[in-house]
Amino acid sequence: MNKILFVFALLFTSISFSQSIRFDGLIQDEKKNPLEMANIMAINNGTKAMDSYGITNDKGKFQLTLKPNTAYTIKVSYLGMKSKEIAVSTKTENMSQNIVLDGAGIELEGVEIVREMPVSIKGDTIVYNADSFKSGTEKKLEDVLKKLPGVEVNADGEIEVEGKKVSKLMVEGKDFFDGDTKLGVKNIPADAIDKVQVLRNYNEVSALKGLENDQDNVAMNIKLKEGKKNFWFGDVTAGIGVAELDSRYIINPKLFYYSPKYSINLITNFNNIGELPLTAQDYFKFTGGFKNMMKKGGSNFNVSSNDLGISLLRNNRAKEIETKFGATNFAYSVNKAWNLSGFGILSTSKTDLETKSQTTILDSGDQQKRDEMTHQKNNLGLFKLSSTYKPNDKFQFDYDILTKLSKQNEDTDLLRESIVSDVSAVETILTQKKQDPTSINQNLSLYYTQSSKNIFAFEMQHLYQDENPFYNANLRTQPFDLSGYISGQNRNDLNQDRFVKTNKIDAKLDYYYMVTPKSNINVTFGNTYSYQNFNSHIFQMLDNGDRNDLNDTENNNDVDYRFNDAFLGFHYKILTGKFTFTPGVSLHTYQMTNGQLGSDYSQNFVKVLPDFFALYQIKKSETLTYNFSLTNDFTDINQLAAGYVLSDYSSLFRGNRFLENATSQVHSLRYFKYNMFNFENIFANATYTKKVDAIKTKADFDGINQSSVPYNSNLADETFSGMGTYGRSFLKNYKASASASLNWSKFNNIQNEKLATTESFVQSYTVKASTNYKKLPNIEFGYNLLVNKYSGSTFYTDKPFARLDYYFLDSFSFVSEYEFYHYYNGNKTVDNEYDFLNASLIYQKKNSKWEYKVSATNLLNTKYLNDDSFSQFSTRVSQYTVQPRYIIFSMKYNL
Repeated sequence: MNKILFVFALLFTSISFSQSIRFDGLIQDEKKNPLEMANIMAINNGTKAMDSYGITNDKGKFQLTLKPNTAYTIKVSYLGMKSKEIAVSTKTENMSQNIVLDGAGIELEGVEIVREMPVSIKGDTIVYNADSFKSGTEKKLEDVLKKLPGVEVNADGEIEVEGKKVSKLMVEGKDFFDGDTKLGVKNIPADAIDKVQVLRNYNEVSALKGLENDQDNVAMNIKLKEGKKNFWFGDVTAGIGVAELDSRYIINPKLFYYSPKYSINLITNFNNIGELPLTAQDYFKFTGGFKNMMKKGGSNFNVSSNDLGISLLRNNRAKEIETKFGATNFAYSVNKAWNLSGFGILSTSKTDLETKSQTTILDSGDQQKRDEMTHQKNNLGLFKLSSTYKPNDKFQFDYDILTKLSKQNEDTDLLRESIVSDVSAVETILTQKKQDPTSINQNLSLYYTQSSKNIFAFEMQHLYQDENPFYNANLRTQPFDLSGYISGQNRNDLNQDRFVKTNKIDAKLDYYYMVTPKSNINVTFGNTYSYQNFNSHIFQMLDNGDRNDLNDTENNNDVDYRFNDAFLGFHYKILTGKFTFTPGVSLHTYQMTNGQLGSDYSQNFVKVLPDFFALYQIKKSETLTYNFSLTNDFTDINQLAAGYVLSDYSSLFRGNRFLENATSQVHSLRYFKYNMFNFENIFANATYTKKVDAIKTKADFDGINQSSVPYNSNLADETFSGMGTYGRSFLKNYKASASASLNWSKFNNIQNEKLATTESFVQSYTVKASTNYKKLPNIEFGYNLLVNKYSGSTFYTDKPFARLDYYFLDSFSFVSEYEFYHYYNGNKTVDNEYDFLNASLIYQKKNSKWEYKVSATNLLNTKYLNDDSFSQFSTRVSQYTVQPRYIIFSMKYNL
């Protein structure tokens, strides 16, 4: 199949080259100065279609691909100059001609020409005309974005532009489920999209734009077609399984309304075919748009989650999934100064997982093989309300509140085979996990521009988090020798309650003084205060049903922890020539107290932390950036609680109240180049982190049972990560890219009373190419190699992939995707091959509101997937069951 796709690609390439000529030259002003990023397009006088377009490079050069023996009107525009039209008649030879634009600009003409361009640039904004890239098979925003030069969409619905993650998605300038792009990427109809605007160097607060370093901030705004404004639009889909799959169903209504005054979005999805609009993993990483307001402070105090390790699906390939999902998003302009927005998301899912795994302890080589059957119930809720009040350009007041509610249950029945010193033992273990955490995050911000030279910004954020995980493990062997534990039971029924409450307040006041138009001073006064309480209790259920409370101190926790960081920061930003420098320093005074076991333990100290930012603006769209920071890393209460905590049925953890902080030095280098002349996109990033005096873990293994405790290490941990991407478009219809990423880590721990150094080296390499024709089949094909090298083990995944989409007879769309996996380790003791094929055929008459679709997932009926993971003490290889083949017939009505 891959050979056939390559033949198709070569055939299309040869056809395109053999039936085209090159028309190039320079676009200049009246003084013969080159005009960079001027727009040029060729309109076919016979068909009235745009056959080619281009944007000049820094030397003013353009290049168009035209048909031979054809008459064209060449349209040229440049912002601030008068647009121009010239007539060109091609022959069979390449042509060259220079074009001079007049300086007397007529802006309306320029705007009119720019609107026709497939891609145009205005300042920090790139504008894509969506229709210029559509072939007819696109159904969602995701399908359109994947065809735009310089834009990528990964499997999790995250958008990357020029190698940078898009942090905010808007429609008509209004937030679309702020804090996540997946819901927009997977649901906004493709036929409603007019323009895609990429907003580079984005800052939500206009008063702070240019004062801070926003080079990594990217937002995206979707402009709708005129017929979609002030009207409800969307679609309603209903489908059932074919033949013996008649119990399978999907119901998916989506409604959207946009007007200048307000907008409403409604998305629902009910199905049992594995479609997951929002996974549990998506839920826990959903930020709601809350930013890290203390990123310039130099301290890193993250409140960790007390989740029980409930399995988070990375995708929809579980054994069985049933989902009920509903979400709404709104924006309302109360008046010109006051805007309200928000969203609500509810999701319920039932998931069955079937997994086989093998865990190997690095030091001893002892193994644990497990066959697991897991049933999950996830009830997830997300709610956000935002208010922005901006009566004038000098003042802005923002308030946001984000609430997360969840209720999760997981029951697992597993068969474990432990192989310790070549002796094998088999037993059945039952586990139960319950948790229903609540978190409320509030943000208040005030921005005031006193004058052109004096700007003030006050930001405050409050986090309230309440967690109550419950864990139960029922097994035959006694895993731990706990004080007060009654031995000799037929089954060892261990239980643990945990209650963790957190209140954390961050506040800072920034003052910016404009020394010159190209330099400013930033003074920051900030404070972080956190109060946490941790309670836990272990008890045993006996064979006769009685409860045995393990009341000894070592089995219980009642801990309070107070953390306070008050700091003063100073930064100076200056632009000189092509360089931007921002050196900075912050002075911190820290106070920490944990109370447990009838006493308090306190630490107080002062530290100075420097940071540095440098930007070299090589060209308009070519930069080199360097970042350095020295950061104090602090643990939260979870590693300070000295009583035992059950991590799982074979792992016991106890904290250390005398832990100190670690210090991390981070060096980051980023190179970026985006050439609109040939849509060449080059991105590379390298980051090195060295953590000194790290908080490490001392682990003791009794066979496969682990007891661990954190300690203050005098050895450093090191990590190095790098990635690079090269992509470009060829002619008008081809797009190709190559990317590589690697991550190397070195950790030091104590394992069975011996110092252990472990290393991991993860590499990923991808090449892919695609076509984008209007009336021919389009293909995408590529190859990915994943190499996971851990201490003593190496795992490989070869993954060629291909996609075919074809719009034909003005009514039919055919889309097919194929992935092949070859998973193996270095000595081939693990060697598996499996593949996935999905396909759909859609029929919709032109201008009809009805669409009919037959879709099939996992056509080859693949049974399993493979995976591997690494910890600092063990490696794990897994195989988990995926959903069988589904064939679904569905109808969709477009509003």
